Amino acid sequence: MDEKDEKILNLLRENSKLTTHQISKKLLVPITTIHNRIKKLENEGIIKRYTLEIDNKKLGKTIAAYINIAVDYKLLKQINMSQHELMKKIKKDEAVEEAAMVTGGTDILIKIRVKSMDDLDKFVTRHLRNFDGIEKTQTMIILNEL
Repeated sequence: MDEKDEKILNLLRENSKLTTHQISKKLLVPITTIHNRIKKLENEGIIKRYTLEIDNKKLGKTIAAYINIAVDYKLLKQINMSQHELMKKIKKDEAVEEAAMVTGGTDILIKIRVKSMDDLDKFVTRHLRNFDGIEKTQTMIILNEL
């Protein structure tokens, strides 16, 4: 990877819908070069997928929160489940945007987005806390995002 590849990646991070022609014009590099470099980045697994950014407020999902999850390892062991499997199970919920195993006082950190405080309450108290292997949760509501 060189400086040209990094410039291509930065443009695609801003807008993954840019065409090779548009990238070529912005970087003053031939279209075939851009095309070949993007294909190389895809083949090497540097570019894994193309995504989109959604305006969640227009969808009515105005509440976002990070939730720290402490895992009950004894219970997980009893039910023959790993922390990674628990995280994957949690991630399947449509409200969950991100899930990560973390270090520190908790074990899993998730980011969720819901339509209302009532939905947040239901997600945490009736849904999340009913997963086998979750010892406790700590919810932090996001006030503003960039």
